[in-house]
Amino acid sequence: MDDAVSTLTRDPAVGGLTTGAVARLLGVAPTTLRSWDRRYGIGPASREGGRHRRWTAADIRLLECMCGLTNAGMPPAEAARAALAAASPGPLSGPDDHEDEGRAGRPASHAPGALPIGRARRECRGLARAAVRLDAHAMDELLAAAIERYGLLAAWESVIMPTLHAVGRKWETAGERYIEVEHLLSWHVSSALRRAASQRPPVAGSGVSLLACTPGESHTLALEALTAGLAQQGLPVRMFGAALPVEAMEEAVRRTGPAAVVLWAQSRSTASRALVARVESIEWGVRGARRRPVVLVAGPGWAGQLPPGARHPSGLAEALDALAAISRR
Repeated sequence: MDDAVSTLTRDPAVGGLTTGAVARLLGVAPTTLRSWDRRYGIGPASREGGRHRRWTAADIRLLECMCGLTNAGMPPAEAARAALAAASPGPLSGPDDHEDEGRAGRPASHAPGALPIGRARRECRGLARAAVRLDAHAMDELLAAAIERYGLLAAWESVIMPTLHAVGRKWETAGERYIEVEHLLSWHVSSALRRAASQRPPVAGSGVSLLACTPGESHTLALEALTAGLAQQGLPVRMFGAALPVEAMEEAVRRTGPAAVVLWAQSRSTASRALVARVESIEWGVRGARRRPVVLVAGPGWAGQLPPGARHPSGLAEALDALAAISRR
């Protein structure tokens, strides 16, 4: 953690950092911080003299979460909901707060397709508590209920992903503790997504989408959520999971003739422009009517190194819309 944030943590009497100082600390524009405060409630808990913003260590941690999510390609409104839900009190932090209030008494967001922040916090707290207890049955019930009640997209963005993020952050700051919590929660999320994906058979006539992690990449949950979302729309999908070797990926494309290929990279080290070009060049079909797949890149690993003209969905909703349009051509 930066020295300035460490000082705030050790000595709350310091009074917080100015917006300009926080902007320099995080590498974002001051106008961006003011916009996030005004639009999404990602702002300082206190103001000097009622007007001047003073950011505490807790405020800055929330901003770091917001920055991480937006850098990963998540739209700001969705990132704000996820960051606020991840920072909400619960078994990994503290006591409950008001159900329908945002941070510092601000009204909850009611963006289309999203849970109100208070309700999302309540759902996240319940799921996180079950994970901390290693209560497999409770996790299954809570995940199934969230998907059934709110739909896969809202459950993923407002409940599942913020809870995973909160547990992951707790693991990162607690040494070797909570690893078992993260692993068990991830397994049950994966199981819930597979159950959701099996509820509807694919509709004939639509192009198949092929989803795979790049070689060396082991993070699959986001692709599993995308697989479930496509399956729920009756769109055919082939999910090849973690670390698919290049040769196997090429063979899968030739054998399935997909309308689209999604390549997921969680880190910059597993994102490869050469791989994208290689997949885009694969052709199949009879001479005179050869076809190639539309390649989409997904995941935070592609940030800052997108191939020219690459399609990079900013979140699950955008990816589902893009693949549905391609599949139904």
